[in-house]
Order: sequence, then structure tokens, then C-alpha cells
Amino acid sequence: MPPASPDPDDQLAPITAMMSSRLMVLANLLKRGAILRYKRLAGLSSVEFGLVASLGRRPPMSVVRLAEAVGMDKGQISRALAGLVSRKLVSRAVNPRDNREVLVCLTRTGLIAHETIVAGALERNQRLLEQLGEGERAVLMGYIDRLTATAAKMLDAEKDLS
Repeated sequence: MPPASPDPDDQLAPITAMMSSRLMVLANLLKRGAILRYKRLAGLSSVEFGLVASLGRRPPMSVVRLAEAVGMDKGQISRALAGLVSRKLVSRAVNPRDNREVLVCLTRTGLIAHETIVAGALERNQRLLEQLGEGERAVLMGYIDRLTATAAKMLDAEKDLS
């Protein structure tokens, strides 16, 4: 009887064999591909495409709220917004209800860039998942949702310990 072939995971360093490490590798590959695509199609940097995607078809929002939505600091957001404003993708206006607050939203040109991002994301998502059957996709999405909920609880627990 031939010896059992070694498990490929046995060849990996313990941390790289972990599910979380594998998911981070997948997420990083997807992000790098998206960054290259949106730079090519819409001339947007990674920070800019995140802002355009977050602003989407939403009503105007404050810079503070946008920074919270994308999980970045207000200074970095402000610099990226300045570039988007200069290229007429985003407009800024003082909040009529609170003149200390600046509201930002996409312009018509920004909406076109947003539609480009959405179309590209849909195509990338379809291409990634086309190798799975419908049932497999449903199971995978269910697992991802469960893992995400558990990871959020783990984050909250870490915050409580800090």
C-alpha cells in the first residue's frame, strides 16, 4: 500500500494554513485586482474608488460620516476628496442646517465613475463565483455571513479588553 500523500497544509507555516490567513490572501488579491481595474477604467486610486463607491447614490454626507463609513482618518479622506473635487467627481457644500459641517456628494461625472465601479464589481464577482454551482454559492455566502458575525463579536471582545 503506497504511503498517504502529505496534506498540502502540512507544507505551510502554521499561520499561513489558517483560514483567516487564506481569506486575507484572497481579499488582498481581489483588492489589488480591483485597484488596477478602477485605475484603468476610471482613473481612481484605491482611496478614491473607495470614496466614490461609498458615496454612491446616497444623499450628501459629512466628511466625518464618510470617514467612518470607509474606516479611514479624516485627513486622508480630505486629501482624496480634494483631488476628486478638482476633477469634478465630487462636490462639497456647507450643510445648510449646520454651517460648521461640510457635505460631499457625487457629481454627474462622479455618478458615471460610480456606475463604472459597480459594473466592474459585478463582472468580477460573477467571474469569481462562476466556478461554483448555485447551491455551493448559497452555502459559501451563508458561511461567510456566519464567519463575519463571529469575527465582529471577536473584535468587540478585543475592544472590551483594551
